[in-house]
Amino acid sequence: MRPSFLHPFAKPAAPADSFISIVGGDGAWVADRQGRRFIDATASLWYCQVGHGRVEIARAIERQLRELEAFHTFDIFTNPRADEIGDLIAALCPIADARVFLTDSGSEAVDTALKLARLSFALRGRPERTVVLARHDAYHGVTYGGTSLQGLPPNREGFGPLLADIHHTHPHDLAEVEARFAEHGDRVAAVIAEPVLGAAGVHPPRPGYLEGLRELCDRHGALLIFDEVITGFGRMGAWFAAQHYGVTPDLIVFAKGVTSGYQPLGGVVVGAKVREVLEGDPDFVLRHGFTYSGHPLACAAALANIAVLRDEDLLARAQAIGRQLGPALAALIDQGLLAEVRGEAGIWGAGLPPDVHAAVVRDRMLELGVLARPIGTATIAFCPPLVISDAELDRCIDALARSVRAAREVTT
Repeated sequence: MRPSFLHPFAKPAAPADSFISIVGGDGAWVADRQGRRFIDATASLWYCQVGHGRVEIARAIERQLRELEAFHTFDIFTNPRADEIGDLIAALCPIADARVFLTDSGSEAVDTALKLARLSFALRGRPERTVVLARHDAYHGVTYGGTSLQGLPPNREGFGPLLADIHHTHPHDLAEVEARFAEHGDRVAAVIAEPVLGAAGVHPPRPGYLEGLRELCDRHGALLIFDEVITGFGRMGAWFAAQHYGVTPDLIVFAKGVTSGYQPLGGVVVGAKVREVLEGDPDFVLRHGFTYSGHPLACAAALANIAVLRDEDLLARAQAIGRQLGPALAALIDQGLLAEVRGEAGIWGAGLPPDVHAAVVRDRMLELGVLARPIGTATIAFCPPLVISDAELDRCIDALARSVRAAREVTT
């Protein structure tokens, strides 16, 4: 029997009993229906910064639910929580004089940033500036805009024609980006980049790469968009990776860590280059938005989540996680158990030797009580809740080492 629920990024033919039903969570741990407990070494899907079971966030959602469950924010309407989270994110972000557009997810936020970039040039009288440069290996969600922008071929196949005027470059080669600018001239509206490539296996930027993108965009009058759906809200030891790397984009896409997953929320931080043209005509109407943009429950969750990140100094904890995970993973290279280690602060990728398959390692780690994420065939990703303890991190490393050894025994 197959479940009625058609699962995302899963095999539709998979039987119902092949799924692990997660029913509870506390801190860095989750539990399944059979009562097994696991360390959540990837913060669910890169998002649960403050850990599971935070009563203060649940209470904030309950208070808001009793006050106002929902009301739209189109046209002349707003609500206090949407206004508060907009003010707070604008204050935390590195972009001066920013405004915040709210969505329900990172995918919607990517599409919003894409539309705003193109729209801003249309309003300037430059409607031909529709070209957007993206990176091979990047992940930008699964709407048609995000699918067009992302550079992971398996996620693009079979969905028919995608958006035009999207061009991809080598993920680390500034010269190729410069060549694309030379090719398309003044038609380039924007460049979009994940500061750290996440779904491709955790690849931090090479020295000078993000700075180079900023310089190229400035030189050609294009917008720079950072997709910080994974890296935002503490993952890099700063509110945004833009602050960590010292490069300020024109638009920042966010989601995931803004609520730690307690409610679905995403958005776009909109800088002066875009907001000024949107605000330039008092009669212009921005005909874009979502039914649940600024949903009060999601905004209440975000406000409570950010309070936890601040009050418990979890941004500093991300740096401490990196200081522990980085050397511990590197030691496994010395033992011949890993081929490569990539990462910074609270996000890491363990590159496996060629004779070891990531799915086999993942399955063995499950047996040892650790949930880690296989990426492709050769990477195990770690992106733990920022509340994880040093001892729990040690258990993750031990489970990885034991699982690689076990996987090698299977292949031999």
